[in-house]
Amino acid sequence: MADDLSGIEPRLLWRHFDMLRKVPRCSKHEERAAEYVLSVGRRMGLDCEMDGAGNVLLRKGATPGRVGSPTVLLQAHLDMVCEKNRDSDHDFSIDPIRVKVEEGFVSAVGTTLGADNGIGVAAALAVLADPEAVHGPLELLFTVDEEDGMSGARGLREGQIAARMMINLDTEDPHAVYVGCAGGETSNLRLPVGWVRPDQAGAAFEVVVGGLSGGHSGVDISLERGNAIKLLGLLLWVAGERVQLGLSSLRGGDKHNAIPREAEAVVVVPLDRGEEFQRLVDAVGSALREEYRAVDPGLWVEVSAVEMPARVASPEGSRRAIGLVAALPSGVLRWSSEIPDLVETSTNLSVAFTEEEDLFLQTASRSSSKVGLEATTATIRAAAALAGARVERGDSYPGRLPRLDSKLLSACRAAHRDIFGGDPEVKSIHAGLEMGIIGEKLPEMDMVSLGTTIEHPHSPNERVKISAVAEFYRFLLAALERISEMEGTGG
Repeated sequence: MADDLSGIEPRLLWRHFDMLRKVPRCSKHEERAAEYVLSVGRRMGLDCEMDGAGNVLLRKGATPGRVGSPTVLLQAHLDMVCEKNRDSDHDFSIDPIRVKVEEGFVSAVGTTLGADNGIGVAAALAVLADPEAVHGPLELLFTVDEEDGMSGARGLREGQIAARMMINLDTEDPHAVYVGCAGGETSNLRLPVGWVRPDQAGAAFEVVVGGLSGGHSGVDISLERGNAIKLLGLLLWVAGERVQLGLSSLRGGDKHNAIPREAEAVVVVPLDRGEEFQRLVDAVGSALREEYRAVDPGLWVEVSAVEMPARVASPEGSRRAIGLVAALPSGVLRWSSEIPDLVETSTNLSVAFTEEEDLFLQTASRSSSKVGLEATTATIRAAAALAGARVERGDSYPGRLPRLDSKLLSACRAAHRDIFGGDPEVKSIHAGLEMGIIGEKLPEMDMVSLGTTIEHPHSPNERVKISAVAEFYRFLLAALERISEMEGTGG
């Protein structure tokens, strides 16, 4: 069944996903995905709309006998994180995602799969034509740019949405109902490093950290995997305490919401200290491999001689740059004291590269606590100030506090009992969901989020469990039927 998903059950859902994975839809480039969704709606004769932000809204009437029930908004995002392995020649702007089916999972070949949130989009579209679906009036909102700023959700207009119940389709457990999410903020740091010409009598080396699992910087941060930028910074700092380093370049990561899997730097050391530097790198690399053997068994560190670069940072600039990378917080900062196994606050050192004048660093911080988020970003600004870096506060988004007295939650619980014989877990997620922004715009909206099992999202190891997709879809249909039994005005 390689590279063909249309025969998997539930077929309506997988046919839509099979079409979506052939459509380029990186964040901010979702035009063809939006057109696909519009074409589905037009073929069915639905009320179709594209707003100024690029979001698509479809409206479908109730099934017979359910006209008076509440209108429900199904919401998913069209874009995907576009990550690939170093040896992949995939072009996300034109190439379809190549897929494979193995051991009950669908995954991609060398790239992200786009199950986040393509499965949610496909599920919403499947409901429209499913003869087994029983529901009240529906609105289907497909947003853009969720993975890179949530500009689609931010661009929703007042009065655009009639529903006052919303099911977001972007979480990752088919037997859970998510009722809360984390808020977040990015910080962009620029550190002047004072470029100079290197000592031509020195020796230049490239140091590369790779083989890490990476993953989503929210839902996977609890696994406490290695961050390639942080590990590279730590390695260079430890080596630099023994051997003077001139930093020529540093690069790692390219997505604010992905844990960096690879990072590399070029440094110049005194000619007579080259062998010592290599031994130090090897020793620290071995220690890191031992430290992360359980969570990142593929971690590797390589050091190799390279040609002398045209520039290096000044000794003081090199020390401050490497020190800042080593000092910035990254990973889990606080666990929830109320919900077991829930990360309350974290931050991810997500991107690093040398610019014309500066070293650029980006961090992405998250917390379900407003105080926790503000404290984390303040810590980052303080570390930057000590190093002499400028900080620009980047994109931010609100969280969503759980509402455990929700009527929508009660309906979802009853639906889960109907089909699986027991209550679902009620959870909050350590990630930004559009329900936070939409909830801020529509504070009276009753919201939950449902989803399926997606492993390693935002990395080329992403894969989705086929049986869990079927369970998620059954749960969604049962929830819509339960909601349609409630009294409402249709709005």
